[in-house]
Amino acid sequence: MSSKFSRRHILKAGAALTAGAAAGVLGPHVFSRRALPAYAQGETVKIGILHSLSGTMAISEVSIRDVCVMAAEEINAAGGVMGKQIEYIVEDGASDWPTFAEKSQKLIEVDEVAVVFGCWTSASRKAVLPVFERLDHMLWYPVQYEGNECSKNIMYTPAVPNQQTKLALDYMVRELGSRKIYLEASDYVYPRTANQIAKAQLEVLKQEFPDLELVGENYLPLGHQDYSTAVTNIVASGADGVLSTINGDSNVGFFNQMTAQGFTPDVCPVMSSSISEDDVRGIGAENVVGHYAVWNYFQTIDRPQNQAFVDAFKARYGADRTTSDPIEKGYVGVNMWKLGVEKAGTFDIPAVREACYDLEFDAPGGVHIMRGNHHTRKPAFVGQHNAAGQFDILAELGDIEPQTWDPLIAGNNVCDWSQFEEGTVQIADHPADAFR
Repeated sequence: MSSKFSRRHILKAGAALTAGAAAGVLGPHVFSRRALPAYAQGETVKIGILHSLSGTMAISEVSIRDVCVMAAEEINAAGGVMGKQIEYIVEDGASDWPTFAEKSQKLIEVDEVAVVFGCWTSASRKAVLPVFERLDHMLWYPVQYEGNECSKNIMYTPAVPNQQTKLALDYMVRELGSRKIYLEASDYVYPRTANQIAKAQLEVLKQEFPDLELVGENYLPLGHQDYSTAVTNIVASGADGVLSTINGDSNVGFFNQMTAQGFTPDVCPVMSSSISEDDVRGIGAENVVGHYAVWNYFQTIDRPQNQAFVDAFKARYGADRTTSDPIEKGYVGVNMWKLGVEKAGTFDIPAVREACYDLEFDAPGGVHIMRGNHHTRKPAFVGQHNAAGQFDILAELGDIEPQTWDPLIAGNNVCDWSQFEEGTVQIADHPADAFR
């Protein structure tokens, strides 16, 4: 570990070289001043907002667009960023992964934005990742995902598995008494990887609970609606707990069928990783009441910062609108980027990235701290759906460090861009509760 050069060492060395050039001590080498990036010129600074405003994911993503716009306009009302007003450019990913890649390139190369806030599914994030890495740009991503990714060009405000799905499975087993676990999922990278981790976690839990077993696992495409056979199979398996990683409007079909077949929470509780208050508006509270979720934010959190956030969102978009974890994480992203720019004293992306390490933002649901793995330390909560479409908070699980490389499937990998130029290294004795 001591033989590695950290990014901070390299940046300091670069600063020394620049100072040497200014003093004329570097011989005949010619250094030219780089022109300011296009996004740093003029009276405004452009940002990109890239979410699905149409297609199967629109049920979830439209609200993230809304909160990013709200955050930008709040910042503008307070004086802007570095003396510049934010100009936001919104693009529709249309629930189509190649479209996300195409729109991200447009935002960067044609619109010349300083930063992009966007994506929901891991499939869309994976589609745009090569664009951001090739162009050395910055994406802020707001939705819980499978982790096991360490990109220099993405800043992640949501949960990785140790901050959500692993906590959810542990709660199902320890507190709800579930022993026959069924994994119901949408078929793409997030559910596949999250369930790989869940199956490894079940093997660990079996050492303490020998009667614990996995009784089924099922994947259906995003947008799938006919869950009659899937729910029949869950009933037939004898499951007494479902860990669901169904995403988007497929949740409507799934929970409607659970209700239709009389598979109630007292018989088989569902712990969902992708159903928030905002999604319940489309599913119907009567179809999810009594089921569970683990999130890092609920609208019912009792904090003055949260009440102000909820009031502002409802005042802007309507009293019937709700906030949720992904909505809060969209808000966190815009605000943390602003703080990073101000700390760096520039819109230059490498400098902003460096300035974000260990940056704190007192978010509506609690304090976020950006770690060197580009993920945030944040609180976690267990909630139960109620008849009002909200969550009753059953447990506060404390502040959880982000482990993007999950040790159950990723071995000794540790991601830390603040220390290692290559981002990911292997450290055998890395503390179990530290970020990685």
